[in-house]
Amino acid sequence: MPDEMTTQEAWSRGSQGAQAAYARRRITIDPITRLEGHGKIDIFLDEAGDVDRAYFQVPELRGFEKFAEGRPAEDMPQITSRICGVCPTAHHMAATKALDALYRVDPPPAAKKIRELVYSAFMAEDHALHFYFLGGPDFVVGPEAPAAQRNILGVIGVVGQEVGVRVITMRRRIREIITLVGGKVIHPVLGLPGGVAKRVTADEQAQIQAVAADAVDFARFTLETFRSVVLANPAYVDLIVSDAFTHRTYYMGLMDAENRPNFYDGRIRVVSPEGAEYASFLAADYLDYVAEHVEPWSYVKFCYLKPVGWHGFTDGAESGIYSVAPLARLNAADGMATPLAQEAYEELFSTLGGKPVHHTLANHWARVVELLYAAERLKELADDPELIDPNVRTLPTETPREGVGVVEAPRGTLFHHYVTDSRGIVEQANLIVATQNNSARMAMSVEKAAKGLISKGIVSEGILNKVEMAFRAYDPCHACATHSLPGSMPLVVAVRGSDGKTLSVLRRDSDGSLHGE
Repeated sequence: MPDEMTTQEAWSRGSQGAQAAYARRRITIDPITRLEGHGKIDIFLDEAGDVDRAYFQVPELRGFEKFAEGRPAEDMPQITSRICGVCPTAHHMAATKALDALYRVDPPPAAKKIRELVYSAFMAEDHALHFYFLGGPDFVVGPEAPAAQRNILGVIGVVGQEVGVRVITMRRRIREIITLVGGKVIHPVLGLPGGVAKRVTADEQAQIQAVAADAVDFARFTLETFRSVVLANPAYVDLIVSDAFTHRTYYMGLMDAENRPNFYDGRIRVVSPEGAEYASFLAADYLDYVAEHVEPWSYVKFCYLKPVGWHGFTDGAESGIYSVAPLARLNAADGMATPLAQEAYEELFSTLGGKPVHHTLANHWARVVELLYAAERLKELADDPELIDPNVRTLPTETPREGVGVVEAPRGTLFHHYVTDSRGIVEQANLIVATQNNSARMAMSVEKAAKGLISKGIVSEGILNKVEMAFRAYDPCHACATHSLPGSMPLVVAVRGSDGKTLSVLRRDSDGSLHGE
């Protein structure tokens, strides 16, 4: 999105004082770092040097909902896995479950367990990725450390090479399990309407069992690392519970019959800012509860609770804004389904003052709790005798028309919704991804952090990194959470010579007009 359009449209919605201040002081973080996708932050200061407004902007448009139209529905698990190279398994599984609903077919028990096993492995390795590679450097190395050190190499420099090798090796072994069962780790080819593409053999089960047992030990080690590095540091705990990183919103997550998080299946549960159940519904009913709002300063869509309504970027029960992701799932739950995760769940809430916890940075702790659950669940499924049952598919016989699939992506609740003709050709597709569900709260988090941390025009690299920490806690992935406003997508193309000087510029405005310079 060109700066000219961003500034004009954003500030036409702001105060006159802010518009005047823009001429004197604007801070831009572009690109933002350690996330999936692209984004930028524009911070506008008033005359006193305090933050008047801050905008978390997503300047990319992928358009996968349009790509799907005219394609056979069976292609969707492969097409949508290309949305994101970090979480292809989430899209693959949501699409596969949408096909089950589309063809009204129930997979055999072994097929469901194979799917959940692959998905549990994916959740474990993805949570480890974020903790050690994306979010962890802010705590392990420190939010004020030079940018060149806030990465996995900096983490290894603090925790030691042996730990770094253990992290990389464990993720590799878990990903090999996904490849073994799912066919590919980046773009799985496992899911089919009514089941899976291949069974698990006894020899493969033995391999999975060995990795699963080590994954549980690794998850316990990660929790101990979090305790020793983060919880043992009072400055970090103060940062987590500070007002700059706190919002009171609704929370959403996929729950089993006992209201415990389940990444693969269940009912969607929503709790209020006070922790009371607001709604519990099936995936097919999601449009009764989830609606989308559009702002002209970002290509991301902002979700809110439809019965409550859109009332702007505000907190509280009167606001329809909700959150997904690890902390939201734990807030929406009554407990965890595995013993080690349950202990860690209880420790989190007892330490932070009970449920619900509204501190955005507590997502990192919740993510480690979920890493434990994913590893324990992986081990449970690996040890299940039914896993190697050869009956892994129920062939569809119904005429397709409409289907909705839902899973919990690492970043939160993910919906896939397809409408087809009688031949199974997609006529409409709606994808509401985790980052989109989080987008309104994320925008609020960035602005509140900026307002809480920047004062009297004093800005440092460490402060700006803490502003970035406000979105990084959500582990966002912007690749498919975007929309296009009416008209053409604005575009600027600059041609530069070998010396770096601009030779010509071609600009397309939102009305479609072209201009050369």
